[in-house]
Formats: sequence, structure tokens, C-alpha cells
Amino acid sequence: MRPIGTPEELQRRRTRAVELMNSGQSHTQIAEILGVDRGSLYRWRTMARNGPDGLNAIPHPGPPSQLTETQLHELEFLLGQGAKAQGWPNELWTAKRVAKLIQKFFDVQYHEGHVRKIMRQVLHWTGQKPECQARERDEDEIERWKNEEFPRIKKSAR
Repeated sequence: MRPIGTPEELQRRRTRAVELMNSGQSHTQIAEILGVDRGSLYRWRTMARNGPDGLNAIPHPGPPSQLTETQLHELEFLLGQGAKAQGWPNELWTAKRVAKLIQKFFDVQYHEGHVRKIMRQVLHWTGQKPECQARERDEDEIERWKNEEFPRIKKSAR
């Protein structure tokens, strides 16, 4: 089972363990402190002796993407056309809508949580929250209030 931590954190742990072993620390104590089996310590020391890259982090690749590079470019093009162009009543792209778009055009089904990762990490699109304003909002009245009422509040606070 893969230990918890990023590949870089696990590499640092392996490197530190080998440094402690080489400095003469008790292997049992090192194993207890790091929460690993003593056998792992010996394996890491052997890996370190095999070359400078022996303890390097190896990121877990995960499963291959269901969308090809070409399909990702097509998806970005479709998103760039806007949500209204794809049949939704407003221009708001939600993960659920993008998942439906992917299903419709590429016949690939993704969970909306994974769609968020694709949007952020692959397409570099960030989540945006639309600004909501009351329909009754009167910009002229707000400006009048700022100019007439707000200066009075500042003067009385002095």
C-alpha cells in the first residue's frame, strides 16, 4: 500500500532516513520515529547506494485520461463559445454542465468533481462566482448617499 504523502515528502523521508543511518543512529529508533518498518530502511539505503537518483520521487501517474489531447482542445473551444451557445439559458459554466457537455460531444462520462480537476489542472480554467446584485439596485441613489450621508458620518466620528 502506498504511504500517505506527496512524492516529494516521501523522497525527503527516505533521504533523511538514509542520512540518519549513515550518521550511526539506531535503525530501530529511526524506524520508530519515521513510522516505517526496519526493512524499508535497508531497502532505501541500498537504493541510495545504486546512484544519486535512487531515492527520487516517482509520482503516481493514475489512470490514463479518457479524453485525448485533441478532445481537450475541442472541449476548450466549446467552452469558449459560451454556455448559451451550447443550449443553456445563461453563460454560467458549472461542473455539472461541463460533464454533460463532455458526455454529449465525446461520449465520456466523468463525475463533476473530476470535471473540476480537469478544468483547473488541465485546461487552467479557474472557478468564478458571478456577481449578484439586486434588481432594485439604484446606482444613482447609492452615489448620492455616499456623497451626502457618508461625509457626515466621517465628521461625527472625529
